[in-house]
Formats: sequence, C-alpha cells, structure tokens
Amino acid sequence: MTNIIITGCSGKMGASLIASAANRDDLKIVAGIDLFEPKNADFVYAKSFEELSVDADVIVDFSNPALLDSMLKYAVAHKLPIVICTTGFSEEQKNQIIEASKTIPIFYSGNMSLGINLIIELAKKAASVFGSDFDIEIIEQHHNQKLDAPSGTALMIADAVKTVRTDSEYVYDRHAYRKKREHKEIGIHSVRGGNIVGEHEVIFAGQDEILKISHSARSKAVFAVGALNAAVYLKGKAPGMYDMSDLLSSK
Repeated sequence: MTNIIITGCSGKMGASLIASAANRDDLKIVAGIDLFEPKNADFVYAKSFEELSVDADVIVDFSNPALLDSMLKYAVAHKLPIVICTTGFSEEQKNQIIEASKTIPIFYSGNMSLGINLIIELAKKAASVFGSDFDIEIIEQHHNQKLDAPSGTALMIADAVKTVRTDSEYVYDRHAYRKKREHKEIGIHSVRGGNIVGEHEVIFAGQDEILKISHSARSKAVFAVGALNAAVYLKGKAPGMYDMSDLLSSK
C-alpha cells in the first residue's frame, strides 16, 4: 500500500486524483493540502505543509509553483519522494528541484499521459528523419482557466525535438517582428478557451508534404491515473530524477 499526500486537493486535478484513487487497492490518499478544504474528504486536510502531521510514502503535486519551496523543505526533511505534475516553474525553481533530487527521489513530468509521452518519442523520430528540411510548429490548446502559457507539455515536446535538432530556437510570438522563418526555429503557439482539457499538435511542414502528430485528452482522468501510477512506482526508489520514460520502461 502506498500512502499519498496530494497538494492542490481542492482543485479540478485534486478531485480527479481522489476519484481515481477510490477505485484502487494499491494506494490510499492520507492527506491533502490546499487553501480551501475539499468537500466530503476522508483524509487529513491542511492549508500548508507547516500544519501537516501524517505518515505518508509519496507526495503527488498538482498545485502551483508558489508552493514549491515549502513542499521541497517538507519532503527533504521527511525523506518523502515527490511526483511533481505542476507546470510553470522558473529556471531557478527547476534548479531547486534538481538539487532536491540529490536527497530524495523526484518524478518530474509536465504531462502524465501515456499518449503524450508516445507523441514525444514520435516527434523525436520525425525530427531525426526529416532533419532541417522540415519546419516544426507546436500548437497547444487548453481551458480558459490555465495560468501558464505555453503549456509544460508543449515545452516537453520542443525540448525532446531539440535533443535531435540541437541548434533549434523557440519562437513564441511572430507578430513582434517581420522576417522570413528560419529553419532552426520551433514555433510554439498557445490557445486558451472554454473547457478544453488538453490538445497538442506537432506539425512537420516540408516543401511538398506535411506530417501532423496530435493528441487529445478527453478528461483529466488520464493525468490522474498516470500520476498515481508514478507515485506507486516511486515508493522506495533511490534519490534522483525520474520521468515517464522510467515508468514506461518498468512495465
């Protein structure tokens, strides 16, 4: 049994985690942290890590970058692994996560969907095959309540492509200048509207052909299931950085 603390327990992803966990017998949510108390929760609730006192095995984080400092401090002090699913971290915060991983195991992914992680591998393969003859554009769409743009997933895809096309430069805003597109550019575009759960498309545009790879998330459950699987996987692991490729290779 894996006992889990979830951050952001009153948010939409928190609700999805709670619902998904209720159908499993290999884990249990023992505590939740949020500024607002969740309704009908059967676990310990606290507004901050400073108020929390509970035995647990793993923290699953779907909250806000502002919580990172206190979460890392608590996790390191209690030797607790963390599954970090929050996006929008600054470079300084990403370095904090890497530093903490020297003491505790940290599973860090901008997207917990199996399908998205397959897209990442397919995009890397396509970039390798096409080389610089094809222009690459990434379009992501999310609901109108999402705070960060571009999405962490779009950046995951771009970063993966850049491991193949190492001279790539990210371009987010084309209306700011007037010039022809350079082959080394990776265009990244964000759409926000309605209740779109998550849409990602990678376009490889050549002179006479276009390849499109896309993924559509129909509900937040796909992310919750992936995060819970990561939590069970991370329990008992050695300190270090882990991601979906580690989880998939363990299957």
